[in-house]
Amino acid sequence: MIKKEYVLISILIIVILALSIAILNLNGLNHGNNSLNVASSHNREVIADDSVGSVEVIRNIGNPNAKKIAYVVGVHPLENLTHKTLLKLLPQQNNLKYCYDIYIINVTQDVGQYGDGSSDNSPGRQNGQNLALKYVYPQIANDTYELAVDVHSNIGAYPYKTFVFSPVKGALSEDYAEEVADSSQNITYYSPDSTTSGPYLTIPLNKNGVPAFYYEEYSFAPQEIKDLHMLELINGVDNLSFN
Repeated sequence: MIKKEYVLISILIIVILALSIAILNLNGLNHGNNSLNVASSHNREVIADDSVGSVEVIRNIGNPNAKKIAYVVGVHPLENLTHKTLLKLLPQQNNLKYCYDIYIINVTQDVGQYGDGSSDNSPGRQNGQNLALKYVYPQIANDTYELAVDVHSNIGAYPYKTFVFSPVKGALSEDYAEEVADSSQNITYYSPDSTTSGPYLTIPLNKNGVPAFYYEEYSFAPQEIKDLHMLELINGVDNLSFN
């Protein structure tokens, strides 16, 4: 009888430990630091390791034989919840028409943090922009991408919270962004007066033959809303037509 009770207690302890580990891992994914280490079945290749951060790429999501599109996340590290949303959802999609690469900027120095409704003025913001120009821009500009989408989020200071826009007016990227907005229920085309990161990635890409536009999400939207909007972006981009 004592032996049977000992076995039952041992099994109970093992079950409790397993559940505790699972809960800790889940919390690590949902409430971790600014790192973009979201689980994915696709391989992540490190293409740069810098004193202020690193750059990785996940290649060949979707149809590897089709035209290529690049997504970029992490230019502004405090906007990481929206970046993680793309990293979570894009690799899960089936029957994508195009081939997608995701460039992931991981800022590790002076990342900073949001205050209560305050804007991001941390040095990490500039670090991310520098990494984009130094490492991501050459990768995209020297490859055969039809389009690049730079994923960001905002604190709600604009007239619209979820929108796309091209930093170069009259460019092909403006047409593509407008098409995505037109096909989406919750994504608007809205062009702010200026963008701090434009000169470090999207503007030089546009000027050197790769259409590039921004996607902006509201930083404090519930995760289920971020998911819904991100799926609209993914589908809108995948339904674009390229010559």
